[in-house]
Amino acid sequence: MRIKLITPAGRRSRTGNRTTATRWARLLREAGHRVAVAQPHTEESDNTSGAEAMIALHAWRSAPSIRAFSERHPKRALIVALTGTDVYRFQQSHPDTCLESMARAHVLLGLHDRLGDDIPPEFRDKLYTVYQSAPVVRGWCFGGGSGNGGSRRFRALVVGHLREEKDPLRAAYAARDVPAESRLQVVSAGRALTPEWAEAAEAEMARNPRFTWRGELAAWRVRRLMTGAHVLVISSRMEGGANVVSEACVLGLPVLASDIPGNRGLLGEEYPAYYPVEDTAAMRELLLRAERDESFRARLREHCTSRAVLFRPDAERAALERALASAVAAAAGVQAVRGLTV
Repeated sequence: MRIKLITPAGRRSRTGNRTTATRWARLLREAGHRVAVAQPHTEESDNTSGAEAMIALHAWRSAPSIRAFSERHPKRALIVALTGTDVYRFQQSHPDTCLESMARAHVLLGLHDRLGDDIPPEFRDKLYTVYQSAPVVRGWCFGGGSGNGGSRRFRALVVGHLREEKDPLRAAYAARDVPAESRLQVVSAGRALTPEWAEAAEAEMARNPRFTWRGELAAWRVRRLMTGAHVLVISSRMEGGANVVSEACVLGLPVLASDIPGNRGLLGEEYPAYYPVEDTAAMRELLLRAERDESFRARLREHCTSRAVLFRPDAERAALERALASAVAAAAGVQAVRGLTV
């Protein structure tokens, strides 16, 4: 099929939306489809023509393209991928636009398996879970947390752009008051999306010798940091399903996670390393436990490794293909298969 894949992130962007769009385009091309990636429709730029199906990331930001495609091509498959800000912010702040996009879609995509709990019941039957994949790259091998108790540093890695939703400095705040004998070092990789966040990160480095902000890095450099880390920290206030969690699980890197649906939907209900959102003291306690207790870290590593099967590229491609087939059937008026988790 000729598929138009809409993302609000520009071509040079390294944000999650662009990364997801690029990966989905590649997976769908591998399945034989012709995929064009574009930014949302404007009055000056109609990007709805020529496509037999549309996949739009972001119900709110991509709403103009969703509306135009739905109105001009009502019998063509329309898929809307719901992001974390769609479900946990814009659904409340801009309900008319966000819910209209959900209603127009033949199929909705979610990136974690708890997302259905947080959208209106009438949309749940057309929701599919597509776990974001992470490739196993030859030559990359996690080593930070396995048996190197003699290391001079215990490295906690935070990966993600610096913005409000990510609560990106929480681990740094937690590291301020650890005991003097602690080997904890927090490293952050991600671009500051505003000057204020850059200033905050620089100020934290100036006052906190246990914190280093590396800024935006190429993907291979982030993976190298991950292979040298002991734990990954994902401290977000809201998440649609962070791809870095998939990457950590594939590497076998233990994760310390904020207790939000987007993390539980990837790591599972029984995962033993959640902490309350924005709770600096609880984060500090979890970091120190991970540093001091190798058996705890090994248990986290075992759990994460057991989840890696969910994040295979072939599983993600199969989930996209199933969702596309269901959207085509729904657009044609055929009873679609109920959304399934892959």
